[in-house]
Amino acid sequence: MTADFTWRDAGRTVVFRRGGVAAAAELLREYGVGEFELLSTGRALGELDGAKDLAEAASRVHEVPQGQVPAAAAASMGALAPPSHAEEGVRVRPLVALGGGRVVDVAKAIAAISGAEVVAIPTTLSGAEMTGIHRLPEGAEERARGMVRPSLVIAEPEAMTGQPEEQLRASAMNALAHGADTLYLPLSNPVSEMTALRGAALIAGGLDEERQSRDRAALALGSILCGYAIDSAGIGLHHVICQTLVRICGTPHAGTNAAILPPALAFLAERVPEPYEQLATALGTERDRLVERVRELGRPPSLGELGDESKLDEAIEAMLQRPELAIVSGPPSAEDLERLVLQAW
Repeated sequence: MTADFTWRDAGRTVVFRRGGVAAAAELLREYGVGEFELLSTGRALGELDGAKDLAEAASRVHEVPQGQVPAAAAASMGALAPPSHAEEGVRVRPLVALGGGRVVDVAKAIAAISGAEVVAIPTTLSGAEMTGIHRLPEGAEERARGMVRPSLVIAEPEAMTGQPEEQLRASAMNALAHGADTLYLPLSNPVSEMTALRGAALIAGGLDEERQSRDRAALALGSILCGYAIDSAGIGLHHVICQTLVRICGTPHAGTNAAILPPALAFLAERVPEPYEQLATALGTERDRLVERVRELGRPPSLGELGDESKLDEAIEAMLQRPELAIVSGPPSAEDLERLVLQAW
């Protein structure tokens, strides 16, 4: 079984601990976080062991509203960010985000305006706790001081892997995609490649086990390592497609990642075969079975059940404007993107 650990990485500390949510208030004090604002959801606050104690330790508790990150962050900013850079003297409490990727990204978005420190306590395999990748509050983009990466991560494997099986597998494919999308990029490096492949192997191994006997810590660690990889190497084809579909067609984040990953890997493995030979090996298969293997692991839904197909042309046009597509050996055309997306639709 994967052991608990503490990982100090420049300006970030990851505390990987079973029972981490219950120990969170104590860990925050240990790492110098006294007064703090807690961002979370009703589900997380009501269901997670130790969440009520964390809420009682907070100066205030803010339930993150529904909706995409820019709107949700804008709706929460009034209580959490000074109105302008002119108020540099205003003391801003750290933001502690207990929840999935949307909650963590809202905290990062607000902190990009306020300058607050962010602590992430993830409850899914989104990887948001490991990255400085996020959108900004609606209407406040020009006030951003820079993108924000959490300085402290309290990662409890049980909290991160407690979703129902279908949702957990979708979340795990989002995590796997973080690693898989980084293997061919200009900023790929030995560390990002090593963490991506090791994370992919852990995710596959965890999902191959029966739920009752699964090494949930291995699955959570796989997500963290793949999140580290994408933070290091940046995003590519898969995430350009998924982010755009979520924003324009309204498809759910994890389900979109799970559905798009197999056809995206088929496209990439044909264009840049060597790194995807390595990914196939990490997943315990051959490159010609890579797509089938990922489908077996993720059991993805059809996006046609989840999104608005009438906006697909608009989404593809938006994808083509993203500079990240230019890094694929021979950038994909509109026809390539449409064919790829329709395989998942």
